[in-house]
Order: sequence, then C-alpha cells, then structure tokens
Amino acid sequence: MAEMNMLQAVNEALSIAMQADERMVIFGEDVGHFGGVFRATSGLQEKFGRDRCFNTPLTEQGIAGFANGLASNGMTAVAEIQFADYIFPAFDQIVNESAKFRYRSGNEFDVGGLVFRTPYGGGIAGGHYHSQSPEAYFTQTPGLKVVVPRNPEQAKGLLLASIRDKNPIIFFEPKRLYRASVGEVPAGDYEIELGKAEVVREGKDITLVAWGAQMEILEKAADMAAKEGISCEIIDLRTLSPWDIDTVADSVKKTGRLLVNHEAPLTGGFAGEIAATIQQECFLYLESPISRVCGLDTPYPLIHEKEYMPDALKTFEAIKASVTF
Repeated sequence: MAEMNMLQAVNEALSIAMQADERMVIFGEDVGHFGGVFRATSGLQEKFGRDRCFNTPLTEQGIAGFANGLASNGMTAVAEIQFADYIFPAFDQIVNESAKFRYRSGNEFDVGGLVFRTPYGGGIAGGHYHSQSPEAYFTQTPGLKVVVPRNPEQAKGLLLASIRDKNPIIFFEPKRLYRASVGEVPAGDYEIELGKAEVVREGKDITLVAWGAQMEILEKAADMAAKEGISCEIIDLRTLSPWDIDTVADSVKKTGRLLVNHEAPLTGGFAGEIAATIQQECFLYLESPISRVCGLDTPYPLIHEKEYMPDALKTFEAIKASVTF
C-alpha cells in the first residue's frame, strides 16, 4: 500500500497499463511533455516515448474520431478530453460512432479498446465552462459504459478495469478531488469490477446513493443524520452504465427509503432513472417518496457556486424530510 492522491493514482494506473500493453497509446490536448492541464499524464511521454503519449490539436471531435480509428484497428486508445465540458464537440463521434461500431458490423469489428478520460464536476470555481457534470447524456447511449471513481484507490482499480474492458468507456474523474482526495492505494496491478456498486456504509433507516465527489457529501450528511439518531446506508454506484440495480434495490427493500445525490441539474439527471427503476422494483417497500438532491436547473454559476452545489446540509435536510414523512 502507498499513500497518494487521485492524480497520482490515475497516473500510476496509466503507467501500469502501458507497461503491460504495448498497443496502448495516450493522447489529448497537452498530455505529452506537459502532462495535461492537471498533470495526470506527467512523465508518461518520457517513460514510453513520443509515439505512445502525445499531444493532439485542440479539436475534441478530432480526438474522438482519431480514437475510434485507432481502436478499430486493434490499438488500446486512451484519449483525454481536457474538461468534461469540452466533450460536446465530440458527442457525435462518441454516441454515433464509438457506441455503435460493434452493432453496425454484427460484431465483426469494434472499438473495445477505447477509453475517454475526462475531469468533470464543480467545486473549483471554474464557472459554467469548467464545472459541468454531463454523465447522464451518455448513460442513455447503448454500447457505452460510464464509470466514475470516488477516491484514489477506486480510481486506479476502476481505470485499469476500464482500459482492459472490451467496450468503449467514458471515465469521468472528479476534478475537485484530484489533489484533495488522498488515501491508501494498493501497490501493483489490480482491477475493480465494472457494473458493481459498493455499500460503503451500512444502515437501516434510509439508503443514500451517489458517485464521484458527491460520496464525500453523502458521508458528511450521514454523520449529521447520525447525531439525530438516523442510520444511513451509503452506496457508491461507481458505474452508471450499466448500473447495479440489484445492490440498490436490496438496500431500499431493507431501509424503505432512498435519496439520490448528484451535481448535474435535477431535470434529466441520472437520479431520475434510478428513482424510476427503484420505485418499480421496490414500490411495496417504500415508506416515503424517493428524494433527489441535485444541482439546479440553471447554467453552472460562478459566484453562486455554493448555492448551486448539492451540499451536505441540503442532503441532511432531505434525509430528515424523508425519514419523518
């Protein structure tokens, strides 16, 4: 075990994967000698050469198209989109090409060795072009997997599993935690199963579900609730597509209540999909309406970031309302 932050864990996962797979290449805006805007790829060009870790022009559509071409020819392509907010110019390439390669050929060819890494979310005073959480857009695209880690140990294991998965994956990294989240990370090579949620705290009164940076918010809210005698079960979804319905449903059947928390706006957010599925699976077990604590239905604000963010206090108030319904 070694103590490291999330950036170091991502970097180590990339290095391990490149060492094991000579077909793997990393590319994106400034990812070469500069190491990317957050330095996630620092040292990789020096270690593996300019042919395997290199800069691209400033064109997200081009990055995604190039990634599709590499992966369709048997390469392991790991493309960085500098901020998740910038992924929209690449949207057509990702949802109409990456996601459909396997299906349109009857499984004769695919882009299974493709991962898009991108930092997402708020909390860094980045304003409306550097703070968005667009994960829900991609969860409704068959053929894509969507993965979000909550801490360094999870980031390393989930990223290694994503790189080796045989499907195209979007790997959203919570930028607020890049240097803020520090923890013990297992040495060497390991993978964390995709599509499997984790119960990180057991409880009996209400189930709390989130992913990425919002897991820390849930834990703070649960600590506040514990002082009021409310026992919270906390689940990290980890993979949004496909998401682990069984783990969440089993928990809700035990607690009778569910709260889902995410940074993206309320309307059209992935919490709505979770709520719809769980009410179908657990209707006769529910003791109160399913609650969603999410970002506001506005562009992400700069000076009002604290008001926009679904914080621990908002979550705590929603927990109390659900339990006392």
